[in-house]
Formats: sequence, C-alpha cells, structure tokens
Amino acid sequence: MEKIRNLINITDLSAAEIDHLIETADDIIADPEKYQDICTHKILATLFFEPSTRTRLSFTAAMMGLGGNVLGFDQAASSSTAKGESVSDTIVMASCYADIIAMRHPKEGAPYVGAQYSSVPVINAGDGGHFHPTQTLTDLMTIHRKMGRLGGYTIGLCGDLKFGRTVHSLIDALLRYDDVRYVMISPEELELPDYIKETLERAGVEWKEVRSLEEAIPELDILYMTRVQKERFFNEEDYVRLKDSFILTRKMLGPAKETLAVLHPLPRVNEIARDVDEDPRACYFYQALMGKYIRMALILYLLGIK
Repeated sequence: MEKIRNLINITDLSAAEIDHLIETADDIIADPEKYQDICTHKILATLFFEPSTRTRLSFTAAMMGLGGNVLGFDQAASSSTAKGESVSDTIVMASCYADIIAMRHPKEGAPYVGAQYSSVPVINAGDGGHFHPTQTLTDLMTIHRKMGRLGGYTIGLCGDLKFGRTVHSLIDALLRYDDVRYVMISPEELELPDYIKETLERAGVEWKEVRSLEEAIPELDILYMTRVQKERFFNEEDYVRLKDSFILTRKMLGPAKETLAVLHPLPRVNEIARDVDEDPRACYFYQALMGKYIRMALILYLLGIK
C-alpha cells in the first residue's frame, strides 16, 4: 500500500516538489478547463476549529475548481469538539467520508496528531503560532509570478515576527533558494524567536534586524507585511501598545523600487493603509488568488492525480 502523504510543515516538501506544484499551478492558470473535472467524485473535508476566511474559502474554491465536492465545519463550536470529542476521533470520522482533509486548529501540533489517525492525506491549514504551509506555498507562488524567480532578491518581513506562523514557514521555505537577503522589521518585543535566528546563522545567509520600516523600504524587492495578532497575546495591554507599530502608507512607498511587491497573508487590520491598494505594487489580493491555484495543485499532488 502506498504511503499517505501529508503536508504539516513546509519542510515536508522538497524544493523539487515545491517547484513541481508551482509548475502545475502555472498550468492550471494557463488552461483551467483541462482541470475542471479532474477531481469529480472526490471529497475534501475542511475541519476548521478556528475562524478563517481566505484559507477556508480558498480550499473550497480550489476543490470546486477541480470538479470535486467539499464538506466540513468552520468553527469548533459547530463540531462535536464542543461535546468533548478528541481531535483524533474527529479525524478518523472525517477520513471515513472524505478523500483528503484540510485542518486548522488553534493548538500547535494538532494537525500532526490528527494525521497519525487519518486514512487519507491531511493538510495543515494553520496550527496556532506554529505552521501554515499552504500560506507559504501561496507566498512562493506569488513571488514566482511577480519576480520570475524564487531567489536573488531582498525581502523585508515586517510586523509580528515572534508569533507570525506565516513568517516562520516562509523563512523555512526560502532558505532552500540561493541569494535571498532578509531584513527583519519589528519592535523588539515582536522580533524573531531565537531558534529562527540560529537557523539563519547556521544557513550562512545575509540578514539583519531594523526597527524602522521607512529605513528599510528603499532596499527591498519584496515587502511582506503581517498584522499584530490579538489572538496570540496573553496581555491586552501589550497588544494595544504594539498593534500600531508599523503602518504602511502610500506616501512611504515613495522611495521604494518601482518593481517592489507588497505582500500580506491577510486579514489586515490597519497595518496597510487603504490608499496602498491603488498602488500597482500592492500584490496582496493577487496573492489571495494565487492561493487558490497552488492549493489546487497541492490537492492533485497529495491525491496522486497526474
């Protein structure tokens, strides 16, 4: 029996597999009709124990775009978890009804635990402050489409670098590619965890920390903005003090490169002003669209559909 492939962390995929997914997503964009019935009679279960808009809808749109069906729930309160059911039991039950599962959970490691009990592939759709591999695939797909390459640029990562699972996963992925320079932009309280700094040092890449977004912007090819996540704070006072640390405005983009790509995993709160949306360098809604195509490619890959 062929071993089931899951995606819990972006490092579960090799660089060659990531390149294959991007190539498939490019082909889907070029010829969507070729793929529109490829998952007929296949079912995706979306088990979302934590609120989500883009990720859940993106997975739904991806499976429907492949001709498949979707079932699931969008909050823990509407599942049997509210009655005390364990994650493992929920996964076993869902794998009786579906061919593949996308799972989001507020507890770090929950999708990994769930995957041990599943008889179908499990995709981690975000687990607490831990991993969010399909957002990372979305980011890589966007960078590929906008830059034409996955190496050879300077990327600024701005905002909540301490709790931001999207940032942690993106760094893990980009370390596979050559000549990427990193600028970490955050208040001291939200700077990168030490273990990720140590990873960067071991990799021998060029990186630095700065406290000023304005100072960093002129040298960047990509600016990856993140929100300060209220749900990750234990202390309301700390959140209120830090939530407005960095706010990108259109005026601030004045000295930026014309080719700069501004990314954001969304949702945004106020860290990107609305006037930035009109700037051609704003790529975050395009990024959300790319999430659908790369998830289509991932579903096909994990299901073993050529």
